[in-house]
Amino acid sequence: MKGMCELCGREDVVLTVHHLTPKEYGGTETAKLCIPCHKQIHALYTNEELASRLYTIEQLQHDEQIASFVRWIRKQPAERIPKIKKAKRQKR
Repeated sequence: MKGMCELCGREDVVLTVHHLTPKEYGGTETAKLCIPCHKQIHALYTNEELASRLYTIEQLQHDEQIASFVRWIRKQPAERIPKIKKAKRQKR
């Protein structure tokens, strides 16, 4: 399905469903995110971090780690899907 990413605001992108609070923590509320934003969130943050402090789009948009990515991805064409590398602390 194509539409607008709720995080970066790019339009006509392929959307995925992101659980704002991870399912393992009982989350049911979802957001529609483009593939790069969804992958970047999971590369930067643990599910515990997402459940405890980043469980809304607004909280994600104001977190500096993802905010810098969002500023960059907004300038990219809708069909661009960059490679995403996990943060070193996430590789454990």
